[in-house]
Amino acid sequence: MAEIDLTPEQDGGVLKKIIKEGVGDETPSNGCKVKVHYTGTLLDGTKFDSSRDREKPFKFDLGRSSVIKGWDIGVASMKKGEIAVLTCSPKYAYGDNGSPPLIPAEATLQFEIELLEWHGEDLSPGKDKSIQRFQITAGKNYDNPGEGSNVKIHIVGKYNDQVFEDRDVEFILGEGEGVGIVEGVEIALQRFLSGEKSRLLIKSKYAFKEQGNPDYNIPPNADVEYEVELQNFEKETSIWSMKASEKIEQARMQKEKATKYLTSDKIQLAIKVLPKVHKYLNVAADFENDPDLKKERDNLLIATHLNLALCYQKIDEPYLAKNECIKALEVDPLNEKALFRKGLANIRLGSPEVAIKDFQEVLKIQPKNTAASKQILICQSLIKKQLDKEKKLYANMFDKFAQEDKQKEEQKLKEQPDVMHGTLGEWGQEERPGGRDATAFEKENPNILMLNANGSGEFKNM
Repeated sequence: MAEIDLTPEQDGGVLKKIIKEGVGDETPSNGCKVKVHYTGTLLDGTKFDSSRDREKPFKFDLGRSSVIKGWDIGVASMKKGEIAVLTCSPKYAYGDNGSPPLIPAEATLQFEIELLEWHGEDLSPGKDKSIQRFQITAGKNYDNPGEGSNVKIHIVGKYNDQVFEDRDVEFILGEGEGVGIVEGVEIALQRFLSGEKSRLLIKSKYAFKEQGNPDYNIPPNADVEYEVELQNFEKETSIWSMKASEKIEQARMQKEKATKYLTSDKIQLAIKVLPKVHKYLNVAADFENDPDLKKERDNLLIATHLNLALCYQKIDEPYLAKNECIKALEVDPLNEKALFRKGLANIRLGSPEVAIKDFQEVLKIQPKNTAASKQILICQSLIKKQLDKEKKLYANMFDKFAQEDKQKEEQKLKEQPDVMHGTLGEWGQEERPGGRDATAFEKENPNILMLNANGSGEFKNM
C-alpha cells in the first residue's frame, strides 16, 4: 500500500504505510489513552527502541505532547488492531539535535506501530472512566467555562443508539439540572474549549441514576451517550471589580433564583445556588459606608441562612440546618424564624430539652406564636417519655444488679465448708480435730457447747 502524507501542511513530514488493516471505523481522538506496541529504527534499519523486546505495551495520552509530534498525528489516524509504519522527518521527531546517543541529529525515523486498544479521555472525578470524552472537533482559544459560566450548547442524547433529545440549550454551568442537563455533561463541559464538539460516554451515576427517565424511555441504572458542542460561553464577572450596589444586585438575583428552585421542590439546586449569595456579601466592610446597603446585605444574609436551614430540614440534615440558624442569629439574635427552625433542628437531633428553650425564646419575641406553643407541648411530651424510659431502664438495671448480687452471694455460700456438719455427730474419725475420737476430744475440752440430736445445746461440765 502506498504511503499517505498525514501532516496538515502536506509537507511530507509524517508518512504512513498500512501493513495490516484495523477493524471498524473509529479512530482515537485527542485526550484518549492509547495502548500500542512499536519498534523504532533509523532509515538504515538500526533499531533504537522496541516495546516488543520489553514485552510490555506502551500507553500514552494522545494529542497531549507526551510523545513526538509524528506519533500524535499518526496514531490518531489508526483503527483498532491496525499495524502501520510511520516515517517521521526530524521536524516531527527529535529535531535537529536528535536524542543522543541512540538517535543522531537531524534523523528521520521509522516506527512500526500496532494500535492495540484505546479508551476515551477520563473526565470523571474519581478517575473510574464513568465520564469519557472522544473529541470530534477541537475547540478554540485556551480557556474553559467554570461553574457559574453562562454556556450555550447543542446536545444530542442517545440510549442504545436511539436519540432521545436533540436541542440547543443555554444555562448557568452548575445549574443544568434545572433544564434537564445531567451531571456528567456539566462536569465534562468544564474541560471544553469554545467551539469544541465531543462525544461523551456517561455511566448511570452521572446520568439518570437509579431513577432512569421514563419520559425518554431510559431505564434505571442506564449508561448513555451524548454528542455535545460548546457553541459559546461567558464567565461570571469578577467580584473584585464590582461596586457594592452591584454585589447587592447579584446577591438578590441569586437569592430569587434559589427561592424558585426551593418552591418548585428542586432542593439540591437551591442548596447549590444559595451559597452564591454569600460570595457577593462576605466582605462586610464593602457595605459599612452605606446604611441602606448594609441593611439590605444583612436582610439577604439572614434570608439565605433561613432558606438553607429549610432546605436541610427537607433533606433531613438537622445538624446543617441548626448551623444555618446559628449563622442567621449571629446577624439578628432576635430572629423569630431562626429560633423556631433551630428548635425544630434540636428536636430532630434528639435534644427536646434544648429545643424547648428555643421555642420559649420565640414566645418572648412573639407571645401569640401558636406554632411555638405547640412545639413546647411536643417537647414536654418528649421529655416525659424520655424520663419514663430512663426510669424503666434504671429500674430494670437495678433489678438486674440485685439479682446478680443475690446469685453471687448464694454461690459464695455454696463454696464455703459446712462447719456445722460435724457438730451434728457425723464426723468420721479422720474428720475429728486431730483425728481423735469424740470422747477424747470432750475430755480435753470440757466446757465446749455440744448439740443434742434435737438441735438444743448445752455446755458440758459447767
